[in-house]
Amino acid sequence: MSSCAATVFVVDDDLSIRRSLTHLFGAAGLNVAVFASAQEFLERYNASAPGCLVLDLAMPGLNGLELQEMLAARGSRLPIIFLTGHGDLPSGLKALKSGAADFLTKPVDATDLIDAVRGAEFERLRVAAHHPQRRMRFLRRHHRNAGVVGVKLLAVIRERLRLAECRA
Repeated sequence: MSSCAATVFVVDDDLSIRRSLTHLFGAAGLNVAVFASAQEFLERYNASAPGCLVLDLAMPGLNGLELQEMLAARGSRLPIIFLTGHGDLPSGLKALKSGAADFLTKPVDATDLIDAVRGAEFERLRVAAHHPQRRMRFLRRHHRNAGVVGVKLLAVIRERLRLAECRA
């Protein structure tokens, strides 16, 4: 796995869930980093790191919705997938209206979760590719020849989108 590859950031206070998701995402060929709390995530997360966040809703301290709010206030574009055993309609609607990519409940089907993660990553790539100011930032993070312009730039973006579509 490449150091430039996107990472699935898992924030859940349940150790067994963190272990299970580490194995699941690892088996799917995805990079994974786990955090026991929202506060730990905030202290250790590098905002320039690409990926998506799989986030529990109900946790001691900051809950998932509060972390989502804090990330939004910081201008984060990290896609968020809520994965919770305490999901209800109002919480799900609030999370989705606030920009969550998905809202899943435990127990979750492994395929559904992996598809949601890959879909969130594809959407991040698509958005980056269609906003001119984000293209160079995207390339600087994902392509060592970041000075490319014109046709070569578009070719690199198209290739990234093609790869993301193949994974989805």
